[in-house]
Amino acid sequence: MKKLLLISLMLCSACEPPPVVAGADNRQRGAQNGRIEGTVVVNSVARGKIVLFLYDASRPPPPVGTGRPITFTVVSQDSIFGAAADGDAGPFTAPFAFSLVAPGRYLIRGFIDNNDDFIPWYGVTADTTAGDVGGAAIDPVSRLSRIIEVGMTEAGTPIPALDVPVSFADTTRLPFDRPIFSVVGGAEQVTVSAPFTMIELQATPVVEGVMQQQTPAFLLRLIDDNNDGMPDDANGDGIPEMWPRVVVRKLAPERSPLLDENDLDKNGIVDAEGTDYEHMDGTTDGKPDVVVLAAGFNIMEYQTQLFDSMGRVKQTPTPVPRLKLVIRPLALDASNPLAPAPLRTLPVGDYAITVIQQTGQTWRVPNELAPGIADALNLPVIASQSFIVQTR
Repeated sequence: MKKLLLISLMLCSACEPPPVVAGADNRQRGAQNGRIEGTVVVNSVARGKIVLFLYDASRPPPPVGTGRPITFTVVSQDSIFGAAADGDAGPFTAPFAFSLVAPGRYLIRGFIDNNDDFIPWYGVTADTTAGDVGGAAIDPVSRLSRIIEVGMTEAGTPIPALDVPVSFADTTRLPFDRPIFSVVGGAEQVTVSAPFTMIELQATPVVEGVMQQQTPAFLLRLIDDNNDGMPDDANGDGIPEMWPRVVVRKLAPERSPLLDENDLDKNGIVDAEGTDYEHMDGTTDGKPDVVVLAAGFNIMEYQTQLFDSMGRVKQTPTPVPRLKLVIRPLALDASNPLAPAPLRTLPVGDYAITVIQQTGQTWRVPNELAPGIADALNLPVIASQSFIVQTR
């Protein structure tokens, strides 16, 4: 649990090389780009295409961070498994490549799409589901994520990263679908008030059209990284650290409910220009803010299930069907997630709820299944997926 388009080569036999013109992809314009190449290595009975994601190493994906992929590539099922018999666990190997990679430091995550249900164009279909097998580029010595570097020579020529292995094994097979949820009671929205607002999230299967996720669950576990048997409290607020985590983030005002404030291009990076709110100490930093509400799960009803017979924190998660979400009328600027800064006032507007599992699986409401959005995308229309949190 501790452990996420091939470019055709045009050859010309003429004496003179053909003229080369930059394409529509902005990554090809005015920059020297390198590449990352390697081999996927699979020890698994799962079958399906392999999806590989490339991340900026300073912005890792869930569960470590909230980074979003820079790009992705796909290794076909035939390329990796060929005519392998059912039940054959390999090992299987196949090459992969990322082209047009700017010099920098990167991470690679991926998964075997065992259910053939990955569709990258929508948030509700662009994540792992039950039965998929996770993989990553791992340092063979530390067993931690390997940082892959595309360098640059003194002459300004990119140095490619070659012979990068990305490993997959059945030990990382996902037992549940994403933490799809709805709010108990059927309300369309809730307004945050003092001293706090509590709503209950219910794991909600969606089995319709391209959405075939029958086994959502919240994977609940207290964190005990120092292995002393007791829950950690890293920030000293008296509340034990746990999985899953939750983020209640402000949406862009008067825009699509799919857009976060100050991230209008949806790349996961705070926009260069945007709204800057006054901090509790009366200062502003002149930069757009990532506004989130103080929120967390109340897990009192599950406390006894999270410890073993010796009274020590269980290292394996407990799947639960419901979680109570407590939201306080306190806003923070989480531009620096390691040191969120309280805001002087509570920014008025709509907020989305995102649940993050230890597996790296996430779910956000509102999403593309909401009425008025799903219709245009030919996705299932699920009324509960339009729920919003409001401040007034």
